[in-house]
Amino acid sequence: MFRFHSNQMSQATRGIAKMVFIVGLLLVGFGVLIMKFPEVFATIAAFVFFFAGASTISYAVKIFIAAKRLSKQENEAFRDNVRIHNPDEERP
Repeated sequence: MFRFHSNQMSQATRGIAKMVFIVGLLLVGFGVLIMKFPEVFATIAAFVFFFAGASTISYAVKIFIAAKRLSKQENEAFRDNVRIHNPDEERP
């Protein structure tokens, strides 16, 4: 009889099966909780979406302000301690 897998492979497979089983039980438990208390979970979801939207709006405003500042800076020529050398002008 040939074995195409080792004992380590069997242990790894059992570990994965345990993790999948636990995740399945957690999902079923959350599903039951949501069925029993839909108002609570709907309120929590509403708060999550509200704060995510408010955060997104605040980032968008920050980006608009930064873009406005950048456009103002592009229009102004700013050179501090800069000398422009033209090699043609230096030769006699």
